[in-house]
Amino acid sequence: MSIAKNTVVGIEYAVKDAHSGELIDDNRGGKALEFLMGGGHIVPGLEDAIALMNEGESRQLVVPSDQAYGAYDESATEQIEKEQFAGVDLREGMTLYGQSENGDNVQVTVKSIEEDTVTIDYNHPLAGKDLSFDVKVVKTRQATEGEIATGILEGSEDCCGDFGEGGCGCHCH
Repeated sequence: MSIAKNTVVGIEYAVKDAHSGELIDDNRGGKALEFLMGGGHIVPGLEDAIALMNEGESRQLVVPSDQAYGAYDESATEQIEKEQFAGVDLREGMTLYGQSENGDNVQVTVKSIEEDTVTIDYNHPLAGKDLSFDVKVVKTRQATEGEIATGILEGSEDCCGDFGEGGCGCHCH
């Protein structure tokens, strides 16, 4: 048996950097992460693995970067005049949020701070990293017509509501 598209799935998970072993996120023992199977809300490699699981089943797996947040793109950086950040206590490695020219939400990381410029990085913080998941399917149910039409689960917040910009593999829209 497997989990079909348009099924609402609840998972408990821990995710680590597969190479360093650093814990990135862990919801075990807390509220299950719920998402619509086939909705593109979690990284493809994790969704593909969960599709082959059954309710109650646990699995450990490694999702390569190309099936997670993609390769790190060296060209996805930009130098911006430091004066654009007036009033912001900048630190290397900090995350900033803003809007792109077409109105999309953008998350960037401060890569370096020079005398007159700041280099920001548009890559996802987990780009280029293979991810190790310890995942358990704790519940499944058929999605409602409304959930299928909108991709939003009834009675829940956005998929990133509980854990920010998604160490678990969430893709916020």
